[in-house]
Amino acid sequence: MRFEMWGLRALFVIGFAAATYHLRPFHWPPLEAAAVGACLGLVSVLFEVRLEQVSLKRLIGAGVGATLGILASLMIGHLLSLTSVEKRSASFFQVTLLLLMAYIGLALGATKGDFLNLAAMGGLFAGERQRRTAKILDTSVIIDGRICDVCEAGFIEGTLIAPQFVLRELQLVADSSDALKRNRGRRGLDMLQRLQKMSSIQVQIVEDDFPQVRTVDLKLIELAKAYEGKIITNDFNLNKVAQLQGIAVLNVNELANALRPVVLPGETMRVFILKEGKEYNQGVAYLDDGTMVVVDNARKMMSKTIDISVTSVLQTTAGRMIFGRYDDRLRPVEVVHSGTQ
Repeated sequence: MRFEMWGLRALFVIGFAAATYHLRPFHWPPLEAAAVGACLGLVSVLFEVRLEQVSLKRLIGAGVGATLGILASLMIGHLLSLTSVEKRSASFFQVTLLLLMAYIGLALGATKGDFLNLAAMGGLFAGERQRRTAKILDTSVIIDGRICDVCEAGFIEGTLIAPQFVLRELQLVADSSDALKRNRGRRGLDMLQRLQKMSSIQVQIVEDDFPQVRTVDLKLIELAKAYEGKIITNDFNLNKVAQLQGIAVLNVNELANALRPVVLPGETMRVFILKEGKEYNQGVAYLDDGTMVVVDNARKMMSKTIDISVTSVLQTTAGRMIFGRYDDRLRPVEVVHSGTQ
């Protein structure tokens, strides 16, 4: 669709140049008239491309503001024509007022347009509301796959946007000569297909691209700005860069951390000691959600399930760590690694 639009724009510029070449306004020479027409056509195209990135609320505000400014200038100009001011001076004031009031109305209307409530205008702007609630999928979160479970649970609504440049990156990973990367890429494509089959959400493939931006992460940020949407990711760096630029981010890792069971110091919990810790006489266990549990006085309890007392909980950007202590007076529950007692 984007290539067709650029072809249409090129035809528009050529048609503008041909029209000025044929009509030759102000008795310009043919080549000079064609050059001026081509320049005017290019300016019009650049203006139209810039308008694509403007929200509908701002466009409505700018249109209403410009209309009110023009009407006000016409009223003032009509009153001015009834006075004894010289005709040429009156014409100058009328043109100046028209340009000034139209500009002020356009600028103020565009600025205040963000305060419009399109939801109160009925179904006419339903597509715009859907666009503004869109969530943009990152490559990493598609490969991760947990977003599918979140969507199936009904916690995600609206439209999920999968940019074409993200699909290209997934295809490159799936075609990699490295077996691990190839499996990750194919898993991402499978997860995206699974999302498309869900009836509760809508997955939209968009062709929007930003050739002047090189990295996929920065392209996602630019797309989120254009759509005024949110980025769904589990990439820590993308999360920070997007937040610095004022882009809302839905981080799947943060969601997983928020849903982990709360553990308070002093509570007792049962864990399986999997390996030795870094410090003297420490053992390390893992909960079902991957949380690391560091247990003092548990080095000799390797490959055993024991009851420990929680001493502290440390929450970091990388996740959560639980620290506990094993009491020698408590009898461990013998467990074979295969799970049989």
